[in-house]
Amino acid sequence: MEMEPFSLIIVATVCLALGSLVGYFTRQSIARRKIGSIEETLQRKISQAKQESEEILAKAKRRASSIIERAQREESQKKAELLKIQDLLLEREKVLNEKSSELENKEKELTEKIEKVKKIKETLEKLKEEAVKNLERISGLKKSQAKKELFASLEAEYQKEILEKIKKLEKEKEERFQARAKEILATVIQKLAVSQAQELTTTTVTLPNEDIKGRIIGKEGRNIQTFEKVTGTELIIDEAPETVIISAFDPIRRQIAKIALERLIADGRIQPARIEDTVQKVKEEIAEKIKELGQQAVYDVGVIGLDPRLINLLGRLYFRRSYGQNVLLHSIEVAHLAGALADELGADSEVAKKAGLLHDIGKAVDHQIEGSHVDIGIRILEKFGVEKKVIDAMKSHHEDYPPETLEAVIVHVADAISGSRPGARKDTLENYLKRLETLEKVALSFEGVQKAYALQAGREIRVFVKPEEVDDLKARELARQIAKKIESELKYPGEIKITLIRESRIVEYAR
Repeated sequence: MEMEPFSLIIVATVCLALGSLVGYFTRQSIARRKIGSIEETLQRKISQAKQESEEILAKAKRRASSIIERAQREESQKKAELLKIQDLLLEREKVLNEKSSELENKEKELTEKIEKVKKIKETLEKLKEEAVKNLERISGLKKSQAKKELFASLEAEYQKEILEKIKKLEKEKEERFQARAKEILATVIQKLAVSQAQELTTTTVTLPNEDIKGRIIGKEGRNIQTFEKVTGTELIIDEAPETVIISAFDPIRRQIAKIALERLIADGRIQPARIEDTVQKVKEEIAEKIKELGQQAVYDVGVIGLDPRLINLLGRLYFRRSYGQNVLLHSIEVAHLAGALADELGADSEVAKKAGLLHDIGKAVDHQIEGSHVDIGIRILEKFGVEKKVIDAMKSHHEDYPPETLEAVIVHVADAISGSRPGARKDTLENYLKRLETLEKVALSFEGVQKAYALQAGREIRVFVKPEEVDDLKARELARQIAKKIESELKYPGEIKITLIRESRIVEYAR
């Protein structure tokens, strides 16, 4: 019983040993087979790589051969081109050498000719000197004396002809310039066919009947007092039947009062509270209308970049009249005329248009600020930052300042065209002549005044005094006296400029 397990162990041990031997040899056999297959694979890949490298080398050799051949062909072409250029340069060099030789020959010939001319000139000078000496000896006069007498003789003989020729040339030049000026003005005026409605500012309100006057005055005058207070105007009721006259220096106040009074009469309810409410509404409407009128004027002319406050002042000109001419419509017309003239003459049309539109801007407030509307306008434009070239162009339109630019002359001409065209201003010839005549008589009434001329449609009077009777100090005092007398005796719109001239003229001739 005890020997059986031992036998089993021995048998198991022997079997295990045999199995190990068999496994070892089996693994060795398998490993040798695997090594053999790997070597075959490596050999195959090596062969394949050698074949591919040989193909790549063959392709590279073929490509290199192709590049070398192409380079050799290009080199041959360039060599051929260089040879052609070299031949061309040689030919040109040959031609230049030939021309250089020709020039040298010509220069040599020219030098010889110059020398001959110098010799001839020297000979002529000698002959001339001899001839002059012979003439002086024969005539008994020196050269300078003979020349002087000759010129004097020619001048005396042809003086009249020369003067006539000069006058003829001057006349032709003047006629040519006048014709060109007329052509330009005609072209510009044809371009601008502006229709201007001449609505006269009226201070008269027609009443439906006389009973309305009592209602306008009101109990104890309360209505009229309220109306005058809120509008800043004065009502004149008793002068004409069924008529109320509105008196105010400010044209806008006068317009507000006129519209408000017409509405109150139409409504029938005339009382202090109703008056204040109506006048306030009319003021707001007029303010809005002024703004719209200014914007419309700027849009019509095509001017940009103006300050809104300046545009508002421009709109106020609609309620201002100059001899019946609406100042805003006049300004628009001047702007269009100035722009067209500038285009014709090659000037700056934008500057001319803006200056034409703003040339009368001072009239919007000239009843509030002391000074001429030109000076007021200059200050306004400077305040609102308008360009200096525009100010320079507008300030000369009444010749208060000498024109400094072509645009200034253009604005002056455009203003004159607009103001003087037929139908522009409603002022009868009789009243116009009477006003100018009266103005001149006032100036001529002073002692020492020689002549007096009314200019600029009565806006300026030019007074000439006798220099032997009026000295500089007295001339200043005389100008002030003339101004005071005009203020006290005449009625006129705006201002009148008094220009007093004291001149001593001495004429002498040098012959």
